[in-house]
Amino acid sequence: MTPVADPHRRSIAIVANRLVYGLSRHWLLLFGLSWGVFIGLPWLAPVAMKLGWNGIGRAIYLFYATQCHQMPQRSFFLFGPKAMYSLAEIQAAWQPTTNPLILRQFMGNPAMGWKVAWSDRMVFMYGSLLLWGLLYWPLRHRLKPLRLWSFALLLLPMIMDGVTHAISDFAIGIGSGFRDTNTWLAVLTNHALPATFYVGDAPGSFNSWARLITGMLFGLGVVWLLYPYLESGFTDTAGRIEDKFRRAGLSL
Repeated sequence: MTPVADPHRRSIAIVANRLVYGLSRHWLLLFGLSWGVFIGLPWLAPVAMKLGWNGIGRAIYLFYATQCHQMPQRSFFLFGPKAMYSLAEIQAAWQPTTNPLILRQFMGNPAMGWKVAWSDRMVFMYGSLLLWGLLYWPLRHRLKPLRLWSFALLLLPMIMDGVTHAISDFAIGIGSGFRDTNTWLAVLTNHALPATFYVGDAPGSFNSWARLITGMLFGLGVVWLLYPYLESGFTDTAGRIEDKFRRAGLSL
C-alpha cells in the first residue's frame, strides 16, 4: 500500500482496495447475478399482473418499453393457454389495428395470460449473454479474445434479420410484409415444410428460429469479444492490489 499520513485516509484506502480486489476476483459472478436480475424482471411483469399487483407489473412494462417494442404478437405469454399469439388473435382481443404504438400497449388479459415485458428477440439476445457467460467461466484461462471481423460475422445474421423485419413492417405493413408471410422462403424450399413454419412468429416458425439463432450468435460474439479483455484487466488489477498488500504487510 502507498503510505498515507492520515490513519483515517489510510483506513479508507485499505477498504477501497479490498472492495476493488473483491470485484476483480469475482467480477463474473457479480455481473452474472446483476444481469440475471435485469433479464429476470421482464418475466416478473406477467407474474405481478397475474397476482393483481398491477402497479408493479405496469411499472416493469413501462421501464422495459424504453428498450423494446413489446409487440404482443412477438412476445411470450405466461398464465394462458398459449405461449405466443398471432397478430389476428391479438387484434381480436385488443384492437383491429396494425399501428405498433397501439399494439404494444396490449399487456394481456386473464383469458390469454400476460406478456413478458420484452419481445422474444430480446429474451434470446440478452438471455444468451448469461448462458455464454456461464460457459465462458471454465474456459477463461484458455480463450483468447475474438477478432473484430469474426465478431462482425456473428452479428451480421441478427442485423440482417432485424433490418428485413423493419423494412417489412414499416414499408409494407405489420402482418402483411414479406417477413410475416415468408413466401420467398416457401418458394426457395419448394414448400417442403409445414405452412405454420413460414407464416407468423409462433414458436417453431422460421421467424422464431431466426430470432433464437441470431440472438445466440449475438451473445456468443459479445462474450467472446469482451469477456477475455475483462478477465485480463480484472486479473491484473487483483495482482497489483495483492502486491501492494504484500509489501505493506497487510492481509486481504
